[in-house]
Amino acid sequence: MVAGFDFDESCRYAYETNIGADFIHADIAEVTPEQLREVWGDAPVRLLAGCAPCQPFSSHRRGADTSEEKNWSLLQHFGRLVAETRPEHVTMENVVRLMRMPVFDEFVATLRASGYAVDYRTIHGPAFGLAQSRRRLILVASRLGVVRVPNPEPNGTVASVREVIGALPPVQHGEADPNDSLHRARRMTPLNLARMQASLPGGTWRDWPEELLAACHRKASGASFQAFYGRMEWDKPSPTITTQSFSFGTGRFGHPEQDRSLTMREAAMLQGFPRDYAFVEDGAEPAMATVGKLIGNAVPPPFGRAVGEVFLARTATA
Repeated sequence: MVAGFDFDESCRYAYETNIGADFIHADIAEVTPEQLREVWGDAPVRLLAGCAPCQPFSSHRRGADTSEEKNWSLLQHFGRLVAETRPEHVTMENVVRLMRMPVFDEFVATLRASGYAVDYRTIHGPAFGLAQSRRRLILVASRLGVVRVPNPEPNGTVASVREVIGALPPVQHGEADPNDSLHRARRMTPLNLARMQASLPGGTWRDWPEELLAACHRKASGASFQAFYGRMEWDKPSPTITTQSFSFGTGRFGHPEQDRSLTMREAAMLQGFPRDYAFVEDGAEPAMATVGKLIGNAVPPPFGRAVGEVFLARTATA
């Protein structure tokens, strides 16, 4: 990897520190083919990897017309850059629901018209060693020949929450590990702490006494919010890690045993990042909202590794 383009300046430190590549602060809608060619230089094999923001296509927005949102067209800009620069390899990751959107059909058509062999399908995190029940759309394309979305290892074992975060030092809500500023748990209100203490691993708010129920739980529609205010289970994969996974009320993000929500370090490790991955400078106070976005919006590293191996194999045989 030689460079990355992103509109969010907060990505810079983590990108440059861990990957060792240049971070270019730019809006993809304004990036030119000349900028990409300058970054690639005279490399004999070039890869363009992209991930348009998933919010307009998320299942949380089901039924809403999001076609007028500014992020909707970013996949089209990605396709424009592919058509104008024609790198040897292209890949993209996004939410599964994107496959049902016209903008995705247009993107695939652009790739094929530009001479690419294209393959895409849904992959599941646990099948690739990710301790997270994350399903994502993966697309791979190449001008060097046929490529296929990676297959999981046969007879692979499913990683669990315990395997990934079970050895981390315990912390209380509102406190942090003195040796790791990211291993910090959000402070809970007395009401949410009582809810956490009444929650069972893998259970729901139906396990709580009546006085702890939120207003939404008392409505008939509350039945559709089973995973909110929930604890994870030690010996299963986690749910999908989101940008708000440090918050108990936004999903099944309660620690399996300790009375608190996930720390940012736990969320990152469940997303597949190494234990020592640096998201903020040494001594800096990590903002949960900022780091949560970096973690939840990331392509899980095990997915990236599997896709990279596909292109390495294709290049070696071209």
